[in-house]
Amino acid sequence: MIRKIMMAAGTVALLSTTALTPVSASAAERKETYRLLDLFAEVFDKVRSEYVEPVNEEELIEAALNGMLTSLDPHSAYLNTKNSKDMDIQTRGEFGGLGLEVSMEGGWVKVVSPIDDTPAYRAGMQPGDFVTHLDGEPVQGLSLSEAVDRMRGPPNTDIKLTVRRIGIDAPFDVKLTRAIIKVQTVKVQVHGDIGYIRVSQFSATTNDDLKRLVAQIKKDIGKTPTGFVLDLRNNPGGLLDQAVAVSDAFLDKGEIVSTRSRRPEDTQRFNARSGDIAEGLPLAVLINDGSASASEIVAGALQDHKRAVIMGTRSFGKGSVQTLIPLPGHGSMRLTTARYYTPSGRSIQAVGIEPDIKVAQSKIEPIAGAERERRSEASLRKALPNPNGGKNPDKDRELREKEQKEREQKEKDKAATVTPHADPAAPGGKPETPAPIKLGDPAQDYQLARALDLLRGLSVYRPAAR
Repeated sequence: MIRKIMMAAGTVALLSTTALTPVSASAAERKETYRLLDLFAEVFDKVRSEYVEPVNEEELIEAALNGMLTSLDPHSAYLNTKNSKDMDIQTRGEFGGLGLEVSMEGGWVKVVSPIDDTPAYRAGMQPGDFVTHLDGEPVQGLSLSEAVDRMRGPPNTDIKLTVRRIGIDAPFDVKLTRAIIKVQTVKVQVHGDIGYIRVSQFSATTNDDLKRLVAQIKKDIGKTPTGFVLDLRNNPGGLLDQAVAVSDAFLDKGEIVSTRSRRPEDTQRFNARSGDIAEGLPLAVLINDGSASASEIVAGALQDHKRAVIMGTRSFGKGSVQTLIPLPGHGSMRLTTARYYTPSGRSIQAVGIEPDIKVAQSKIEPIAGAERERRSEASLRKALPNPNGGKNPDKDRELREKEQKEREQKEKDKAATVTPHADPAAPGGKPETPAPIKLGDPAQDYQLARALDLLRGLSVYRPAAR
């Protein structure tokens, strides 16, 4: 009996100790936090009083805050009042600078994507380029916001970027002239009876512009289109609500994306509403390694719902959501608050969207001699004519020769627009940088040409309208 009581008492004592442990641990954690804050204050005071040169206290605090946030991931950062205003302007679709969406990697500025029709785009900057120096000064040691701030400046002022590019051994310089970047996020073209839609980023007006311009495409074609190409290449992302709206524009139902934070109760799900602006017509979506964040949400949603064929190369792989949190009187902080998942539950963080049909950007050239005159039945002497009145191509030689001359002239004109570069192996030579491909031109843009061919092929099997 005595033994039983002792065992029971021991159990009570054990339970009491266990119940008190979380409180004690929490108190210990708070005490450690306060000790570390005291350490920060001590270091701050020593720097302020002992550093070899006088320091700006506000800049020190900003640097400390930015260091804390950038240590979390590449997309969290502190934005002072000026940078916070610049971020707000950028989401509205107009800002000053070079037209580069960038991140930080290995201490260098990495180009995520050049924005269409900007100084960086026209100079041939490419996704994956590393900027190592700004006006001859190394970027290593700078935070991302500091590097971006240096690249921005008054319009019509120049800056020299030293760039390293995969596949080119030696770095090369690119001189850019700053400009006010007014981004028209949606542009369209008509290729025969196929509508081409280019979305360069997701700003506050993207969805409205998309609906207006798709209606214009239908009007220009004048009949039921064969299909649409949605080009999200080099699209660095933007506003989450606009990515959801653009996905919804092509979907009739189903989940578009879900965001999941550290607290399960904060999970959000976004669903499509009835109405497809493409009216169920075939849709091809183009992506590449410059397609990030919001553009991956759109591609992932359309891929999971089998609404579109995704073509191109694997996307960037940014599967996190940043929230801009105002800090009254002190700018704001951009904090990663959630991960997003495609409708099937995929996280694309660090892996990207894999295209359904992989198409690397390529340059197609005719085989030597392939343009020679074709031999056929029609070229034989006294060949019977076609009873339906078809043309004899051999009697149309003059027209073919004219077309051949026009093609040759176009090739000469194209070659003349490419700035020659010196051989890097030659004394004083600079590394050769390839001329940028004009996206949206099937004659240069192989990925688009493949997408157009796919849609034309699908149209062959479409039942005739009654």
